[in-house]
Amino acid sequence: MTVTEAVCAHTASTMAVGTAAQELQLKRGEFAIAVHVGLVRVLVQQGGGRPRVRREEVDRLRSQDGFPEALRERVHTVGTAKGAQLLGISPDRFTKLARAGCLTPITFYLNRYRAVVWLYLAQELAEFAARESQLLVGKSPAWVRSRLEGGADLRARNWRSRRIERLLSLTEDPWARAAVLAGTLDPVQLAEVVDDPYERAYLTRIRPEPVFGPMGSPSAGEAVGRLMQADEPDEMLWRRVGLIMELDNAREARPAPRPGDEWRPGPGNELGLGLERVQEPEPEPVAGPEPVSVSEPVQVFSPDPALGPVPAPEPAPTFVPVRDADPVRGPSADPAPAPTAASEAALGLLARLGLRRRASRRPFR
Repeated sequence: MTVTEAVCAHTASTMAVGTAAQELQLKRGEFAIAVHVGLVRVLVQQGGGRPRVRREEVDRLRSQDGFPEALRERVHTVGTAKGAQLLGISPDRFTKLARAGCLTPITFYLNRYRAVVWLYLAQELAEFAARESQLLVGKSPAWVRSRLEGGADLRARNWRSRRIERLLSLTEDPWARAAVLAGTLDPVQLAEVVDDPYERAYLTRIRPEPVFGPMGSPSAGEAVGRLMQADEPDEMLWRRVGLIMELDNAREARPAPRPGDEWRPGPGNELGLGLERVQEPEPEPVAGPEPVSVSEPVQVFSPDPALGPVPAPEPAPTFVPVRDADPVRGPSADPAPAPTAASEAALGLLARLGLRRRASRRPFR
């Protein structure tokens, strides 16, 4: 089967996300939440392009009991006011619980003042009320009060962690996984971890986008990019370590494309999901003059044949440097042990994290 035939067969067995949303009788936002929480499985193309949905997946959801009301109920979202009403508490207490990390938003939107308005799954709020009923009445626990007094607001961090985990679960390609984690770092930190500009450009190009493409307005896209970046030192360190590990796996799998490289679909992959580099044949070595053996005597001939051959000059004496004796350990002390592989790995990891300064950069492996 040719590549064109494989693409046509793949397209015939799948459908666009907009068509799938209409088949499931869901709005665009509801369908995006269904994909986010794992209710709808999509096919992510690592080579780029919008995700697609298999027809079997749509038929499976349509055949479930209570369709479409049951599916809509599972993706129904509420804001702070309706969420507080659902839990039977005041909006102020609801906001405090969300800021303390007890409630995790599922999505957000920007109001007319460009402020972030968080939305929560109604089903998750009902489960929280049944599981943590002691947090809804009486005085808040000490750990909640201490977090709020310290100015904590974990809504963005919890939303970010949930989104990253979901995006990582959608792909097994190491470069795509590294691109997800690269989006959590600002450009300065990303350049510290990924010093190759071609790799950074590749990670930016394959960074996953929302199901229905980029946000409608530039301000919404900027808000998503801002909320996706880690803003606490411990989270930044955690994301940097994760990115380094995924980069090591990606570099072992295949190198990042560079200008002038030719790429083609890898064997055994659908629709070019995996790529392999087309390597040019190595040039054959050009035969040169045979080297002269240094073990044989070499004669230098003068221009005047009457003078006869001139003997070769004696080789210069080789001087072996002698290390000065250590005044503390003495002349017979053993040399310092060479660094082990574990110490080299630890040094490299700390240097790549930006926690230690190095006099010289290690070569690219």
